[in-house]
Amino acid sequence: MTNQNREQIIHDILETIDEGIHAVDENGTTVFYNEIAAYHDGLKVEEVVGKHLFDVFPSLSEETSTLLKAIKTKKPIYHHPQTYINIKGEKIETVNTSLPILSEDKVIGAVEIAKDYSAIKRLTERLADLQKQVHSPPKAERSNGTKYVLGDIITASKNLLLIKTLVKKAAKTSSNVLVYGETGTGKELIVQAIHNESQRRDAPFIAQNCAALPEALLESLLFGTAKGSYTGAVDRAGLFELSHGGTLFLDELQSMPLNLQAKLLRVIDDGTIRRIGSSHSINVDVRVIAAMNISPEQCLSQQKMREDLYYRLNVFSINLPPLRERPLDLPILISSFINMYNHEFQKRVGGLTDEGHALLKRHPWPGNVRELKHCIEYAMNMCDDNRIHIDHLPPYLLNVKETAKEPHSLHEKMSLIEKEIIQVALAECEGNILKSAKLLQIPRQTLQYKVKKYFPDQFSAPKQNV
Repeated sequence: MTNQNREQIIHDILETIDEGIHAVDENGTTVFYNEIAAYHDGLKVEEVVGKHLFDVFPSLSEETSTLLKAIKTKKPIYHHPQTYINIKGEKIETVNTSLPILSEDKVIGAVEIAKDYSAIKRLTERLADLQKQVHSPPKAERSNGTKYVLGDIITASKNLLLIKTLVKKAAKTSSNVLVYGETGTGKELIVQAIHNESQRRDAPFIAQNCAALPEALLESLLFGTAKGSYTGAVDRAGLFELSHGGTLFLDELQSMPLNLQAKLLRVIDDGTIRRIGSSHSINVDVRVIAAMNISPEQCLSQQKMREDLYYRLNVFSINLPPLRERPLDLPILISSFINMYNHEFQKRVGGLTDEGHALLKRHPWPGNVRELKHCIEYAMNMCDDNRIHIDHLPPYLLNVKETAKEPHSLHEKMSLIEKEIIQVALAECEGNILKSAKLLQIPRQTLQYKVKKYFPDQFSAPKQNV
């Protein structure tokens, strides 16, 4: 392979990456600039390549350019937030990583990788603004941000009836609470019930999923920002300030980066926060309730959670059992969801046939109550009768029924479980392979192989695009 061919291959690979890539030599002249970076900046690739940074971006300086700073210091700059107005007048929010390029300890250039979070940032800022409007002091009869109360926990299970008792006990104090349960078991329902049973019921309830945002944006959303803390930053209250007097629910806590967990621990310990870029401390009275869909023991052993934060949050713990361990709840929940969708869809479905009930009873429900709810919603859309028949139920349940035979070996049982988990993910993502792979946290190619293996007919031409 010639050097020219090798360079072309590298160039083609870099162009396929969905992040902005900008590389300069030791003098600050651009040597590579991909189409994504050009789209961010509202420029054309040929307008940047071969030119010095300052010629194309006159607003930059040696102090503000992370590329030049990486060259000067020989040190990488990770996850640096940047806000700027591009040539089209559009506000661009990126999180940049700038790396010096070294050859025998000599700097020969730098490369910057920029992830565009403009849309996500606009949504999170809009969320913060809406929370501020909803929870601005105080006007009578305003919503506190919840939709569930203790009475919405429908159960005949001993385990869940005990948890309802624990909810009442937890609501009597402001101690921190840690809730653990598989995905779809109803953790937020439990957390909202605690808030609405407590003396904080008239104060804000704000929920934030820790897995939904990159670290820099999550930190600014939680703690707020001070004007000038980074380029384009404005004074903005974070969720801790907006939750003052109420409850802040942090879901999927194990996804929060460890160094951000350390900052969270400090807030819980001393009740004060500092906006990013500010030296001024703000006192907050917030009850923190955290939830995880992975067991605390697994989180600690895999170092996904700081031990000191775990012990600080685990003052009061609630372990939600999965639906498969609550067989008495299945018919109650089915009836509740049918009634709910009868009202929503203006139908009069009386229930399931015996065959339909038997099929749902045999299913292991890896997606728990959420999967059951989606299953009934699908059936209610399909049903034009007064009873839900077996052919009204989602196809993946029927496939299990038609092909199932009692597995004997460990390999057969594991394959059956894997197949059902993939079915649920595909159903939740409407057959989209890429979204399903992200949900399952496996490579897209791996999921494609398994879909061909388990569903050769039904998913012969799966969706692959976002």
